[in-house]
Amino acid sequence: MSYFLPSLPYSYSSLEPFFDEHTMRIHHTKHHQNYINNTNIILENTTFSSLSIEELISIFSEIVLDKKDILKNHAGGHINHILFWKGLKKNTQLTSDLKKEIEKQFISIEKFKEKFEEVALNHFGSGWVWLVNQNDHLSIVSTNNQDNPLMGLEISGTYGTPIICLDLWEHAYYLKYQNRRLDYIKAFWNVVDWEEASNRLQK
Repeated sequence: MSYFLPSLPYSYSSLEPFFDEHTMRIHHTKHHQNYINNTNIILENTTFSSLSIEELISIFSEIVLDKKDILKNHAGGHINHILFWKGLKKNTQLTSDLKKEIEKQFISIEKFKEKFEEVALNHFGSGWVWLVNQNDHLSIVSTNNQDNPLMGLEISGTYGTPIICLDLWEHAYYLKYQNRRLDYIKAFWNVVDWEEASNRLQK
């Protein structure tokens, strides 16, 4: 199996003015494509080449491969961006089921957003911030580089099923926001696809 760049379910300009068209186009066609290309090269002629990206990540702790660390970066980059793109959409509403779960854990939506922003802002260097489901318990966590919570505690330092994720690499926001990471983080709330997040919670 060779991995391919998935088409976005929206145009590059559809998340304006919060996520700009120029960044979205480069982010998708250049950065994401590069992760896919390198993953395909590493997996060529291995026993893992027939796995879907979801299957590969789910067994990552069991993989024995000379270039495993490099594979983690690129395969992680592939699945992280799949989750990221699918989780973006303007003008969606927070569903009652997800709202209830967030309020149960974080008291209010406002406090949840404050905590998410805090974790994102305090994450040093490149990485991701996630809302994850950890055994029916919602938690906000961050991972370094292209690590994914689905890789498990041993690999990524955390675990859980992703509900929401935000890319903290500078290539995701620098053309528009430069060093204003907090502005980028706050803009994210305008493009979260809450319906997709709710679907992930149900699964």
